[in-house]
Amino acid sequence: MLFNSIDFAIFLPIIFILYWFVTNKNLTLQNFLIVVASYIFYGWWDYRFLSLILFSTLIDYSVGIRLANEENLTKRKLLLWVSILVNLGFLGFFKYYNFFLDNFITAFSFFGNTIKANSLNIILPVGISFYTFQTLSYTIDVYKKKLEPTKNFIAFAAFVSFFPQLVAGPIERATNLLPQFYKKRTFDYNKAVDGLRQILWGLFKKVVIADNCAEYANLIFNNSDDYSGSTLVLGTLFFTFQIYGDFSGYSDIAIGTSRLFGFNLMKNFSFPYFSRDIAEFWRRWHISLSTWFRDYLYIPLGGSHGGTWRKVLNTFIIFIVSGFWHGANWTFIVWGALNAVYFLPLLLLNRNRQNLDVVAQGKYLPSVKEFIKMLVTFSLTVLAWIFFRADSIGHAFNILSEIFSVSLFKIPYYPGIGNVIPLFLFLILFLTVEWLGRQEEYAIEKLGMDWRKSVRYAFYYGIILAIMYFGGKEQQFIYFQF
Repeated sequence: MLFNSIDFAIFLPIIFILYWFVTNKNLTLQNFLIVVASYIFYGWWDYRFLSLILFSTLIDYSVGIRLANEENLTKRKLLLWVSILVNLGFLGFFKYYNFFLDNFITAFSFFGNTIKANSLNIILPVGISFYTFQTLSYTIDVYKKKLEPTKNFIAFAAFVSFFPQLVAGPIERATNLLPQFYKKRTFDYNKAVDGLRQILWGLFKKVVIADNCAEYANLIFNNSDDYSGSTLVLGTLFFTFQIYGDFSGYSDIAIGTSRLFGFNLMKNFSFPYFSRDIAEFWRRWHISLSTWFRDYLYIPLGGSHGGTWRKVLNTFIIFIVSGFWHGANWTFIVWGALNAVYFLPLLLLNRNRQNLDVVAQGKYLPSVKEFIKMLVTFSLTVLAWIFFRADSIGHAFNILSEIFSVSLFKIPYYPGIGNVIPLFLFLILFLTVEWLGRQEEYAIEKLGMDWRKSVRYAFYYGIILAIMYFGGKEQQFIYFQF
């Protein structure tokens, strides 16, 4: 079920009413309703894969119970590995089986050997990378004794399948989200209004910005051989705003929806395109995944401790694994490795944590130095997105070779370019609002609170009208494929 669909517009009010007016006096019933609603929400796409969520829930719940009663270190490690192998086994099969098979065959063919093996027609379950990592966080934290294992199966099932963030995050830690299912929740009007405001901004980012940018980005990338370097740059910029509007828009809707039900999810995006270096960008982009890899992979590998080569190796591991998490294609691995190359100078010069504050904090405009840093960081990010969006590495290099040619200085052109003016105006408005709200949890959290009420509501209704009348052709959320 898509957030930007009629189905969800009907589904959400029904669940909201049942939650606050029917089951509100019984916490267990509320949690059970969330489980049922979440399974309906996910099953709307393909009910067959509900068995995967249920099986993963049963495995990790059982492992947690066993860990609570087991002090033997060897047996505890065995239980942890059961959870890891089951969860990553499912993920590996559905997401990477054909990738590894194809590359295995190619490798043997390179040495003159022929292997016959058939690829499988595997449907990738929506959101499997997200809920797999979420359940793993529970097992790992219980193993490390950072979290008491739950004996409340309904609460745990609700934590695993919580519908607002089930299919595209944020990837919640058990230490943050699971305890919220134990506590009685009371309706908070101000919290609900704030949630609706964040949903509104998320829909604007998805429907007006991302979906419109997607139309032109797809046109240019899918026919890249026909266009000049300048047009390919334009296409890459369209994709740059598409993926940000799409993914951060989903996160805003997920976080806002959660607030309607009395839950607080972690912030997943913090205005990453205003970053002054790549390290800052990765502290602000897909925060739930970046911090997950930091805590459960990077630090256990030794983090930034040890010699220079250990730092370099750990950095490449974390970025390449992050790239591979995004999909079974070498383009994602190259994208991850390229970001590691960007990051390394900062790490080696011990400058990777120099921009921890908000850019131009308390000011309307950045300094010239800050602006140049943002421009350089944004340009490097845009360049890396080419590998993320391209169909293959060869396709990416073809695009790059055209961009770094004399055709870069031609006037951009593609069929229908004259229709892009409204989108450019919306992008300017979007960037302006994001800049003004960069110190908040989301862009319009406090924007206009000191305006006259009529002006503030005119602003909100303007966003609603833009969504209704200027929304692009409906596009599936990009991160559903991950």
